[in-house]
Order: sequence, then C-alpha cells, then structure tokens
Amino acid sequence: MRIAGITIPENKRIEIGLTAVYGIGRPLAHVILDEAKVAYDKKPKDITPEQENIIREIVTRLATEGDLKREVAGNIKRLKDIQSYRGSRHAKSLPSRGQRTKTNARTRKGPRKTMGSGKKKVEKK
Repeated sequence: MRIAGITIPENKRIEIGLTAVYGIGRPLAHVILDEAKVAYDKKPKDITPEQENIIREIVTRLATEGDLKREVAGNIKRLKDIQSYRGSRHAKSLPSRGQRTKTNARTRKGPRKTMGSGKKKVEKK
C-alpha cells in the first residue's frame, strides 16, 4: 500500500503505518481513519481497495511530505532573511527555543569539537 509516495509497512497496524508519511502523526492518523471508517487495529494488507482509496484521497487533501518540508524550509529561510534572533540561531545550528548551550544541546550542535589534548606527543626512537 502506497500513500503520498511512501510505502506503508504491511506488518504494522494501519494507525502506526500511516505515521511513516511525513506530516502524519498518531492523532492525525486517528482522524483520517475515523473519517474513512477504518478500524485502527487493521493491517494494511487487510484493507479493501475502496478503503485504501478513501484514505489516499483524505491524505491528498493534507499538506504532507514534499509540500510540508518546503513550507517548513521556507519559514526558516524567512526567519534568516529578516535577520530575527530565531533565524540567526537556525543559521548557526544552535537551539532556537531558549535552551542552554554551555552543556547539552549536542543533538543540534553535533559531536564535540576539541583542539586536541593540549600537550605535544614525544616521538619514540
């Protein structure tokens, strides 16, 4: 089963499988399945083609995948262009929501960059 260009895992419940699409989380998956009148615990392989088409049609109405990624990237670019504080934090790859950076923030900053041990190594003869 493919939705929005993404293959939904066949062995997982449909409510979990829909979250493979960028922009669809558990709450939105529940809304989609309620609208399509599909049980949450069904597997994608057990869904009828009519139900699959209804789900696909509902998802196409939403901003997902490429459209949503473009929108988010555009919002970040706008913040950088107007030179806002949040935009400058995005440009420097630092947390933009007020977290401390003396310690932590390793996910955003990446691995620690050290300048070596500070003492020269003696060459052995």
